[in-house]
Amino acid sequence: MLKKDFLWGGATAANQFEGGYQEGGRGLATSDTKTNGSLTCKRKHSFLNENNEIIYLHESELISHQYQAALDSNMYYPSHKAVDFYHHYQQDIALMAEMGFKCYRMSISWTRIFPNGNEFIPNEEGLKFYDDVFNECLKYGIQPVVTLNHFDMPVYLAQHQDGWLSRNTVDCFLRYCQTVFERYKGKVKYWMTFNEINLLRGYATLGIHEMNTQKYYQALHHLFIASAKAVQLGHQIDSDNQIGMMLANILTYPETCNPADIALELNVSRRLKYFFSDVQCRGYYPSYILKQWEKENIEIIKESQDDQILKDGCVDYIGFSYYNSGVVTTREDAGMSLGNGVNMAQNPYLKESEWKWPIDPIGLRISLNILWDRYQKPLFIVENGLGAQDTIDEDGCIHDEYRIHYMRDHIREMKKAVEEDGVDLMGYTPWGCIDLVSAGTGEMKKRYGMVYVDMDDEGKGSLKRIRKDSFYWYQKVIQSHGECL
Repeated sequence: MLKKDFLWGGATAANQFEGGYQEGGRGLATSDTKTNGSLTCKRKHSFLNENNEIIYLHESELISHQYQAALDSNMYYPSHKAVDFYHHYQQDIALMAEMGFKCYRMSISWTRIFPNGNEFIPNEEGLKFYDDVFNECLKYGIQPVVTLNHFDMPVYLAQHQDGWLSRNTVDCFLRYCQTVFERYKGKVKYWMTFNEINLLRGYATLGIHEMNTQKYYQALHHLFIASAKAVQLGHQIDSDNQIGMMLANILTYPETCNPADIALELNVSRRLKYFFSDVQCRGYYPSYILKQWEKENIEIIKESQDDQILKDGCVDYIGFSYYNSGVVTTREDAGMSLGNGVNMAQNPYLKESEWKWPIDPIGLRISLNILWDRYQKPLFIVENGLGAQDTIDEDGCIHDEYRIHYMRDHIREMKKAVEEDGVDLMGYTPWGCIDLVSAGTGEMKKRYGMVYVDMDDEGKGSLKRIRKDSFYWYQKVIQSHGECL
């Protein structure tokens, strides 16, 4: 059986859900400069060039500091309005309570607390907003699960100190952490430091303009130090705090039993996933990454106490996302390439979503077992779900049986990992429990929620909330503690 205090809930992120980007004293975040796009037309950031003209650049095109973040009044930026949780939080939390949520995983917008990121006095209006959100959650017995930094950072820090490439950003982040740890003591006890830390890269999430391997790993070192110090700080402020990491769990299989495919998969799993959790859970850099740095002449600039900081700042639990799995192969004609000689192949044993993501419920059980065996730390599935184009039928309802099937199959495998394999699992919060904008494209048509939000890809719509069939199904799942699927 699942634990009695198992945390059923749902998950969102401020830059995809909250909106209100210029309200309440909030400052500009890197996500606010990002336009909408599509799978074929990638999102771009808007900047001023040397002639004071607005230009649009993809992160791969950013090569220097000459570009300053700017906004075009004629362009749609999805994060500015998102689905307007800022003005709908009471209604949205009431819907979560109606489903029976025990927790709500969300993020705090750093620039709502410190508009530029480097201030010493926080923005009271921003603090008050989250006070109101947490109070509303607690009114219904919903525990907030708060991600401190989810895919954005203050534009000011990106422009003036190249974001996480600067050691000073660690100090700025810790002032922010101390502020929210102290302010919300007694209201929030579940925290995570950086969302999907293994996916952070480039201007949007790291604030770095010119990316290369040396700068990437130096920025990651600063992230690891910031996370470790935040864990220690959070424990000092409130001994009840549980502070975890958050990993994008990219489960990969080797295409064949060819030893070359097996070795490739091992290398990919280490480089794309376990390196990040090894550091945050074990408290030191693993030997395989040290050998890689030696081979590539990468030198990490450290301060004298950094190794001890990593050791003393290990996380309490592992939060992770799981959506699908992939297949890696040494075949050069396989199709999609991840770069560095890594090719991806199609898995003939799995069906795919509309967005060509393999649907692999058993992979969730495998992932839970691998992470539990590797670290022996409590696990928390903080993102899982199916992105699909939902439509309102003639009866005014959204019949999303495909989402119910996806979630049912994944919850079944989740329960097997607990009940048959002995995995220590804290909770389950499916992604985008109420529809939100896509992180990858800024679109609304790729919907994950159990509540439909009337908003289109151009930011137009009434914002009306409509319960989907999956809303009532998930309500019964929670009521039955996962027995009625």
